[in-house]
Amino acid sequence: MKSKAAILWEQNTPWSVEEIELDPPKAGEVLVKIAASGLCHSDEHLVTGDLPFPPPIIGGHEGAGVVMEVGEGVSWLAPGDHVVFGFIPACGRCPSCSTGHSNLCDMGAKLGGPGQISDGTFRHHARGADLNAMCLLGTFAHHTVVNEASCIKIDNDVPLDRACLLGCGVVTGWGSAVYAAQVGPGDTVCVVGAGGIGSNAIQGARLAGAKRIIAIDPIEFKREKAMEFGATHTANSMAEAVPLLQELTWGTMANKVIMTMGVGSGAVLGEALALTAKRGRVVVTNIHPAMEYSANLSLLDVTLMEKQVVGSLFGSGNPRSDIPKLIGLYRQGLVDLDGLVTKEYTLDGVNEGYEAMRNGEAIRSVLKME
Repeated sequence: MKSKAAILWEQNTPWSVEEIELDPPKAGEVLVKIAASGLCHSDEHLVTGDLPFPPPIIGGHEGAGVVMEVGEGVSWLAPGDHVVFGFIPACGRCPSCSTGHSNLCDMGAKLGGPGQISDGTFRHHARGADLNAMCLLGTFAHHTVVNEASCIKIDNDVPLDRACLLGCGVVTGWGSAVYAAQVGPGDTVCVVGAGGIGSNAIQGARLAGAKRIIAIDPIEFKREKAMEFGATHTANSMAEAVPLLQELTWGTMANKVIMTMGVGSGAVLGEALALTAKRGRVVVTNIHPAMEYSANLSLLDVTLMEKQVVGSLFGSGNPRSDIPKLIGLYRQGLVDLDGLVTKEYTLDGVNEGYEAMRNGEAIRSVLKME
């Protein structure tokens, strides 16, 4: 069938919205009509090369839609079902999945392609070329074919233009606080970067019972929004946050520091540790450039103060259980999905949406395909 998608043909060029040819799903695959897709910073990393997934590639990994057709052997999904995509597929059988860490499923080794998980062949084509799909999904499109391992079925009454956010940003941020940081009642938490991921880390910390949540971001708009999501204090830099924390905590500093900047930098990891209390934890959620191999930090501080630095992928969660859980919290008004969406665009507006993100004008923009 013919469809339409936003393609990155070369790094450091705009997204090209154009017609594609889409093959039908093969065994274990699903054809989905996409309703909405979030504009996550990780797709910007494709453009800059910080994520070295090779073009040509269809962007988008934070999406939701309606199943149109299922391939051979797919028994638990049917046409008409509503799904959110998990940007890391979950097989349910590998050591990570079987021990409750499906965010680290072995299938994640194939996120950069080429082609489909099952056989390495391609379902997406344009200009006579085979196209990779971001995180095996390619949600910057009107339709896509994905492996069933990437699908999480949801109730049909959940608005898809909000459910799409659960495919990456909400689970990643929320889980970074609840699971990776293990925020507990009474904790003091710093969230460094108050965009799409950081806003949800703030929501997670609030629900986990944090006493103080300091949102650190240089952009005033994001600091103001952070207060709506549950931050109790704000600062425009980590340096500015130091005296604030000293005053608030009588010098003990933050129990948890969650790094959710647009682009991570090893040069500032020492600043994060300076915000951290004895036996405190720094969670590194933001993506760092693929070729960055060094960090500026005091290892003596790590040893003598027993500070921890841990990584977190997809919020260290289990999307098949966490996405329905977060939908339930959204229904109860305990998680705000509506407030995350600052701007909405059609697929043709994808480059405009990323310009707004670069300018700090959006918490999360959403592409609505209809």
